[in-house]
Amino acid sequence: MESPEKNKSVLVCPLDWGIGHATRCVPVIRHFLDQGFRVVIASDRRPLAFLRREFPDLEFVRFPGTHVIYPQRSIMAMKMLIQGPKLFGGIRKEHKLLRKIIDEQEIDLVFSDNRYGLWSADVPSIFMTHQLQIKVPRYLNLFSPLLQRFIYAIIRKYHECWIPDFESHKGLAGELSHPARIPDHVYYIGTLSRFSGAMNKHVSTEIHPFEVLVLLSGPEPQRTILEETLLGQLQHTDIQTVIVRGITERQEERQFSEHIRIFSHLESDSLQEYIRHALVVICRSGYSSIMDITAMGKRAIFIPTPGQTEQEYLASYLMAKKIYFSMAQKDFDLIYALEMSKNYPGMVLENDYQELRERIALIAHHCT
Repeated sequence: MESPEKNKSVLVCPLDWGIGHATRCVPVIRHFLDQGFRVVIASDRRPLAFLRREFPDLEFVRFPGTHVIYPQRSIMAMKMLIQGPKLFGGIRKEHKLLRKIIDEQEIDLVFSDNRYGLWSADVPSIFMTHQLQIKVPRYLNLFSPLLQRFIYAIIRKYHECWIPDFESHKGLAGELSHPARIPDHVYYIGTLSRFSGAMNKHVSTEIHPFEVLVLLSGPEPQRTILEETLLGQLQHTDIQTVIVRGITERQEERQFSEHIRIFSHLESDSLQEYIRHALVVICRSGYSSIMDITAMGKRAIFIPTPGQTEQEYLASYLMAKKIYFSMAQKDFDLIYALEMSKNYPGMVLENDYQELRERIALIAHHCT
């Protein structure tokens, strides 16, 4: 594959609501680098901290996102509806800031993972999402066509739209990535995981097999609520457990009890080995987490973030297919979930990244 001439520059900017969008950008960044691009990463908060650790030699630009307040008890959809003006204002701010960064950093290509304001009239831009169709609660179904039109209107401002899923058989994300109607410039590039190829790697390690790995992620306050829920149940058992809190700005480790070990954050290589040695993984049903689990071929228990219709849909979709067991946070029973998960074997999805390599090579020719 030929490299683009003169080290063209790409700005990679993931959504900063949790680190999931940042983690799935890891293989994309690697492939841009492999094809000779100069990569500039634009992010903020935990995603920025995560990507700095993954790519310490790259250039970074702080790119603030719209800070969304997630509810503790109220209905998520209503909370997001109330914050609608702030979200639309955030899109306008992103678009304005992008023009400045393109000039200052001499950017030739923009890659946006679910940042709606990063199209450009000056350079080609790519929008990546697994949600061509956004699930809304039933009582808001009346607004679903309007929301769909708005999303597609934004997507059409981009040169290309990439879907991190496989095109056939509704892929891994079901109706989210395979709606009845899709824009013409949509390309399926296969699932993305920073752990791609892990099934074929044999790494010597001192980690001994253990029973449960808990991966906490996502926005507050729900991340903390789930942590407290699981700790409250785990401490009354003798289940050998490792908990990764998903707090990327810290590097802390402690022994909570004789059978519970807690890390604030683990680098990808270490986390990969803990996933490999765990009997079962407990985590949110965010799409990036699901892609990582399938790349590792692990059995998992999913707990959707309350009120996040996307995660609720994915958990239900994969459970209906008898692949992964899931349970609502408010009803979560650790012992019951562990027993039931034995009937859900998980799956292995491998991506050779041929489609991604081809898309990068082709769009490189459109760069100025």
